[in-house]
Amino acid sequence: MAEELLKQVTATAQTWIDSPVVDAETKSEIQKLLSKADKRELIDQFYKNLEFGTGGLRGIMGVGSNCMNRYTVGAATQGLSNYLLKSFADQKIKVAIAHDSRNNSRYFAEVAAGVFSANGIEVLLFPELRPTPLLSFAIRYLNCQSGIVVTASHNPKEYNGYKVYWSGGAQIVPPHDKNIIKEVNAITSFDQIKVKGNDSLIKSIGAEVEAAYYEEVKKLIPNKDVIARNKNIPIVYSSLHGAGITMVPECLRQIGFNNINIVEEQKEPNGNFPTVESPNPEERSAMEMVIKKGKELNATMVMATDPDTDRVGIGVRKSDEEFILLNGNEAFSLMMGFIMKNVKDKTNAYIAKTIVTSELVDTMAAKLGIECYNTLTGFKYIAELMGKFDGKKKFIAAGEESYGYMVGDFVRDKDAVSACAFFAALAAQAADQNKSLYDSLIDMYVEFGFYKEGLLNLTKKGQQGEQEIKAMMEKFRTQPPKEINGSPVVRILDYKSSKEKDVQSGMESNLDFPTSDVLQFYLADGSKISVRPSGTEPKIKFYISVHTKLPSRSDFESQKQILEQKIKMISYQLSVNS
Repeated sequence: MAEELLKQVTATAQTWIDSPVVDAETKSEIQKLLSKADKRELIDQFYKNLEFGTGGLRGIMGVGSNCMNRYTVGAATQGLSNYLLKSFADQKIKVAIAHDSRNNSRYFAEVAAGVFSANGIEVLLFPELRPTPLLSFAIRYLNCQSGIVVTASHNPKEYNGYKVYWSGGAQIVPPHDKNIIKEVNAITSFDQIKVKGNDSLIKSIGAEVEAAYYEEVKKLIPNKDVIARNKNIPIVYSSLHGAGITMVPECLRQIGFNNINIVEEQKEPNGNFPTVESPNPEERSAMEMVIKKGKELNATMVMATDPDTDRVGIGVRKSDEEFILLNGNEAFSLMMGFIMKNVKDKTNAYIAKTIVTSELVDTMAAKLGIECYNTLTGFKYIAELMGKFDGKKKFIAAGEESYGYMVGDFVRDKDAVSACAFFAALAAQAADQNKSLYDSLIDMYVEFGFYKEGLLNLTKKGQQGEQEIKAMMEKFRTQPPKEINGSPVVRILDYKSSKEKDVQSGMESNLDFPTSDVLQFYLADGSKISVRPSGTEPKIKFYISVHTKLPSRSDFESQKQILEQKIKMISYQLSVNS
């Protein structure tokens, strides 16, 4: 098997060397890989083609068919061009392109622009790095048929990728995703890629697009008088060397804040992310510098965005001066309570969230008289829902547990720029009431119920791990648990078969969702466990949600310990029985 794989890999590498299209530098790098005694790097870089998935490309940068480089980017862009030309045969086609701070992001953006223009497609290219949500906004604002943003989100520095968007400003969904994949897979030779770009078709996007974006945010910010009274509260922000520095501080200024403090050491865009282990605001290590500055300035809240600025991490100060990091469920619930309470006209108003995001938001929406819709994991499904309701219902906001939030319908993807604006407005409201955001969090639990979530990841690497994850999911389907942590399972939702089962009665009903490899178990005590394989990592994920009533603020710590222990016990049982 190993010999066969090496033979196949060597043959693929040789086709790159033999190609008249491939440049001399790339060929030299491949020759070095071939000459090494250790063939692991050669195999990693050539054992398969870098997969164009349902959202686009993502991979380690380097030479070879399984890496992000000018040739794999060119092939993907040629496939997308072919699909656009078929889909809009009678129209003049425009595509918008943005990129973040990652190494080679600008280069890959220009490679893509060249291929699009070589195919007669007009390219509207941002002149420098910009946040992903601005790309989503620009597609609709500039009447484009498609768009791409070059980014690998919060992956390590070795990675890059690009995400593909359709005319509605959202990431591609069926049938476009599968159809584009077919076109990309049909590119089997470098000769099929048109690389002689037409400079006359490549145009720079002007500052008017950003100005229009800020105007949309300003329309939605509530309680501007509260911001005016508290405009000098210290706001602390870090872009983690990413694209957020180009828009987040300016957006905060535009809505009225004056005391904006940037973490200077992380201000400069840098694809090596020199001050963090990982540019991921979900991780405390990435938030250390912004928390340090928050303490120095006596701020009540700090914020940091990931490299392409579609996700934001929030830290809030407790009364003992220590900062705690809000997880995605806590931050989203806090924001949604603030937004929904400020909706003046609730006629046909709705919010959206994913099925693994806290049901506290569903509870708040029901009590506040606003519809709440749940979608599969991923903002593209939320955007698809928005498209379905365009002109029929009024969209308010949406979010997911993985630190992605969106307010208003002018952007159709996660938007950390506007999210930072709303979190700042929330901090101003807390200051106006002589509270901290930590106080606001506890007040929310007293009013609506104390919900707490946990996430259990079981890593199963390699081909064997992939089979183990499949077997685990199959076991949960065919032999579902009768009880978890002593509480009976009362409902089972299987998004793969699109069936919901009432365990006690045995009655089944249909789920109105696209099929997906997700299972949910509801327990008699109100707990919920969602199980799904990760789409980007060799993991099976268990999302655990528990809740109770919180009679008063003084009960917070004791009830918190009870809920945390419950999550710990459920996690232990799931890990042992998986």
